[in-house]
Amino acid sequence: MAFVEWEMHGTELGNCNCNWGCPCQFNSLPDKGHCRAHAFIQIDRGHFGAMKLDGLRWGILAAWPGAVHQGNGTFMTVIDERADDAQRAAIEAISHGKETEPGSLIWQVFSTTVTRFLPTQFKPIDLAIDVDARSARVRVPGLLEASVEPIRNPVTGDAQQARLTLPNGFEFTEAEFASGRARSDAPIELAFDGSHAHLARIHWSTRGVLR
Repeated sequence: MAFVEWEMHGTELGNCNCNWGCPCQFNSLPDKGHCRAHAFIQIDRGHFGAMKLDGLRWGILAAWPGAVHQGNGTFMTVIDERADDAQRAAIEAISHGKETEPGSLIWQVFSTTVTRFLPTQFKPIDLAIDVDARSARVRVPGLLEASVEPIRNPVTGDAQQARLTLPNGFEFTEAEFASGRARSDAPIELAFDGSHAHLARIHWSTRGVLR
């Protein structure tokens, strides 16, 4: 099957309802029994076919009643309002797992577990990600407020560093683990306070994660 050739270089923020570490990263079940999450991406350089995606932002909100792989997920894409119609269509396609080799990238894998795709939102996205500092923030007016900070020692308050390497991972090769807070109401409710977050530099493509 022929796909549109695309690539994205940039940074990603992910934040879910599980405790620090996120059992999904180790093929375990979610510690709350279900999964709710958001993820946002800054595209530094990117293209979809011949069309450039440089500088745009996008993200997702998602919920599953059990573990992700058990299915019945609800999923909503949020795309930078600065994107033109063609760029919006391209990013939506990627976020829904299209134009991607099966099993090679998180969005294509997620798409196989989702039964309800909510209408894509086109919004201003205020996003800042510092992978090395393990800090980030994202604000989508009327939809989401979230922040990330380093995990802190409960006795001293000192910032701690925890890094995960997944040589064959379908989301990232290496990520800094952190602590996230998020609030979102309908249509997908998120209420995180000190839950798992990770920050990563990404290089994604039609063929999955490029290393």
